Amino acid sequence: MSEEVSTIRLYLLRFGYLLTIVLVGATAWPALINHEGPWDAFLGAGWCLYAAMSMLAVLGIRYPLKMLPLLFHQMLYKALWLVAIGLPTWPELRGASKAMAIGGVLDLIVIPWPYVLEHYVKERGDRWRRRSRSVSPESAT
Repeated sequence: MSEEVSTIRLYLLRFGYLLTIVLVGATAWPALINHEGPWDAFLGAGWCLYAAMSMLAVLGIRYPLKMLPLLFHQMLYKALWLVAIGLPTWPELRGASKAMAIGGVLDLIVIPWPYVLEHYVKERGDRWRRRSRSVSPESAT
């Protein structure tokens, strides 16, 4: 499976996961560990989501292709954030918007799109139901 993707591309993916570990983890974990008092439920959920992403990115270092859905999630939440929050409030959030845009572009660059097309778009999906027991002609007699 990884033979379809160049070694350089695999290292780019690993670099993307490493950036998530370092940049996201370095922000999320101190925010969780050093927080005092009760949490706002949605803010707390956001920090927990970021911390979980940084932990899952560790698996991406070892299994860069198997962890592609993590990068899909990362790219999509950045795109949604830019459209819903970043653009309407561009003057106030200029730095955050730039960071999200740069992160989204990096995700677009490191994801091996031909592999994604082959394995996530063209490949047949998993079955939805339990397979029925088919009766073979030999067992019917």
